[in-house]
Amino acid sequence: MKRQIEMENNLMLAHREFVTQLTAAVTQLENDIAEAKEMTHICTDEWCRSTESVIDELHKAVYAISEPRWATPEDSERIHSLRRRVRDLYLSFTQTTTTALAA
Repeated sequence: MKRQIEMENNLMLAHREFVTQLTAAVTQLENDIAEAKEMTHICTDEWCRSTESVIDELHKAVYAISEPRWATPEDSERIHSLRRRVRDLYLSFTQTTTTALAA
């Protein structure tokens, strides 16, 4: 039993670190998109393709996370919040690219 509890604790720590790193990646991308909104010359075709690719990968990673049975309500909320942020990130990206193309 002690070994199982230790294993669950290790998995929980790894899971939390994974979510923390995904959150950092989303934050960085949010900042990049906010910067691109201010400088339309950043929105090149190459930038748009690579950014969309990164968002797609983040989307896959975030929505592939299964909530462990031992997850706390705070852990669950972090995952749900991250999913909302990725969705909002894609919306912000499409608004940025639409604005840049119109300019």
